[in-house]
Amino acid sequence: MSYSEAAAAIVAQIEAIPEWAQVRARHAQTDLDTATLTQIIGAAGDLAHDVLAPFNRTGDAAGCRLVDGRVQLAPGHHAAWQAYREGGWTTIDAPAAHGGAGLPVTVHAACEELVNRAAPAFGMLPTPMRCATMVLMRYAAAAIVDEWVPRLVDGSWAATICISEPDAGSDVGRVRTMATPQDDGTWRVTGEKIWISFGDHDLAPRIGHMVLARTPGGAPGTAGLSLFLVPSDQDGRRNGVVVRRIEEKLGLHASPTCALGFEDAHALLVGTEGRGLPQLFAMIVGMRLSVGSQGAGIAGAAADLAAHYATERHQGGKPDRPAVPIASHPDVRRMLQASAARAEVARGLVLTASVLSDLQDDDLDAAALVAWLLPITKTFCAEAASLCADQAIQVLGGAGYTREWPAEQYLRDARVLAIYEGTSGMQALDLVMRRVLGDEARPLRAFLTRARHDARVGDGTALATMLDRLERAAASLDRTSAQTVAYPFLQLGALATTAWIATRLLRHCADLKVARNARHWLKLATIQSAAEADLVALGEDLLTQ
Repeated sequence: MSYSEAAAAIVAQIEAIPEWAQVRARHAQTDLDTATLTQIIGAAGDLAHDVLAPFNRTGDAAGCRLVDGRVQLAPGHHAAWQAYREGGWTTIDAPAAHGGAGLPVTVHAACEELVNRAAPAFGMLPTPMRCATMVLMRYAAAAIVDEWVPRLVDGSWAATICISEPDAGSDVGRVRTMATPQDDGTWRVTGEKIWISFGDHDLAPRIGHMVLARTPGGAPGTAGLSLFLVPSDQDGRRNGVVVRRIEEKLGLHASPTCALGFEDAHALLVGTEGRGLPQLFAMIVGMRLSVGSQGAGIAGAAADLAAHYATERHQGGKPDRPAVPIASHPDVRRMLQASAARAEVARGLVLTASVLSDLQDDDLDAAALVAWLLPITKTFCAEAASLCADQAIQVLGGAGYTREWPAEQYLRDARVLAIYEGTSGMQALDLVMRRVLGDEARPLRAFLTRARHDARVGDGTALATMLDRLERAAASLDRTSAQTVAYPFLQLGALATTAWIATRLLRHCADLKVARNARHWLKLATIQSAAEADLVALGEDLLTQ
């Protein structure tokens, strides 16, 4: 599938989402009809094909280097970033008041999938910039917003998110970085941070580091954390931010993952002291949806690569006749159909979650659905990328294991998606402890209500079966056993949710290939959900004593 074909499939999926009509109505000043959507998303596909895909291979081979204390990016990154900025792609869903295009999150997600299809390492840079912008707009003082937000929106400055530390990765309550108040109202930050994407680079003259740190006298644990903006430079001089190293990684080689030291660095408090972690939650939708877009992009690229190769590669058949395309062999067809179906519903998850996020500010049902969808979208799409990449290598055989073909890079780049922004296990605990056993189960109930309605309209037998399994599994959970079976419950929830996506696609999407993939996914999900339900039913007995 070409980028133009992928863009057309994305447009078809968006228009098949029933709630999209509400989003269009809220953006009536921009007539987001089929022609407009096709133009915008098609242009993103052109950028991905013409600029980002060529950079992806060279950037992966060259990687990044630390030279004289600064990060030197891969050759070609500057030109690709300039093209991205000049095309206005940093501005898509930012408010017009700050120089953005003011388009829905859905349009951004659609374009982001194509960017990640072409070059997921490149797509790592704009995400923290966009998410930092969300936090600053909501919580920062007016002077900070005026100085930083327009420059982050247009991509002239950059941002990072600095949370993790040695021995305090996901266990955020153990963060030790300290911030000390100064007489002039500013702060000084000292500590070590790790896993910082694009922690340093020269694509922008200034980088704003969003740093979680403790303040004197603050409470222990997460309650004592505050959020600070630490500029990379101050008054024309480098601030006390030092790149300790660039991590040597399995994949995403063109995206520098840095360990940063903050040495008495000048800093500005963002929002309220002691509220740093809750304030960062303002970006959680954006971050998890971006991981979903990464997963959907890689999954789609891998599935399409396998399909193309299987059509062109000839092997087998009757020995007295020409060899046949391997796509004609049943086992290869099995892999191709499973990958295509998985990639299709991964895309549907991201787009549906994005549409609902565009409605959530004043629609309680949409907000509850987003709460249900986020951990599922993040995890399912992350795992879809790895699974589809693995299947692509299997279809290509020995060729897939070589660097002549991009399948091996898809697998390397995809593997981290299930780790950062919360591992799959953490997403599972978030789903069961907060979305099912907490908040009066509003997210679960909102999903079941919406999905059961869709199952009743037309042939929703398969979906109804999976919803029954999900509801029984949820009723069996308690706070002790839930921690043991959280992951299989997340898998069950993901199968039921993607079955809902597939059912809606079958009913509303006119694209025949999309419909075929949706039908195949319903077949697979129905069978797989029974096994996941059985695992959940084991409770604590899932672990052998």
